[in-house]
Amino acid sequence: MNNIVEETKKFALNLSGYEEWQMWLVGGAGLALMFLGYKIKKIAFFVVWFLLGYILTGYLMPIINGAVAEIASSDLWQNLLPIGGGLLVGLMGFSIEKLCVGGACMGLCLMITAQYFGTDIQTMVIGGIIGAVLAGFAVMMMKPASIIATSVAGGYALTLAILTLNGDLNGEELYWPLILAFSAVGALVQFLTTRHDM
Repeated sequence: MNNIVEETKKFALNLSGYEEWQMWLVGGAGLALMFLGYKIKKIAFFVVWFLLGYILTGYLMPIINGAVAEIASSDLWQNLLPIGGGLLVGLMGFSIEKLCVGGACMGLCLMITAQYFGTDIQTMVIGGIIGAVLAGFAVMMMKPASIIATSVAGGYALTLAILTLNGDLNGEELYWPLILAFSAVGALVQFLTTRHDM
């Protein structure tokens, strides 16, 4: 059991397990979310939820690998399971808008918690409580919340892609500054370009 917990922590802090093409897709989706999130709301919700499902399934891969040896030894399953998790969660998010906005806020909060602060139970509970508060606020303020949620999701995805694709960058120092900068730029662009949209 301790081995599985350690593997999960290592994965949460190191995304080098992903293929290069996967990180290019994550980065491209992040850019689209950052700048077009509200304009392509339904597609953006699918992409946000797909990314949440994809990355969260990736976090679970060490546990799945520890439980099923056939999956651990197969490159096909290693690539297909995160995509399947992303599609499953993405299709759900595509159809339910308010749940999608609230869930995206909750999911982003949990992913950032796991990525930056670790995956021990107390940390995840605190991240979940903060995520639930943010989700409730987001549902009350749909347009600004949609813009902010898609900007943060895009900034998060783009940051992960950049830090994974360029191993020379110091992820410890650049993680939060990149997420905050990309999120702010994405939100600003979206607020400016959707002033007249309802």
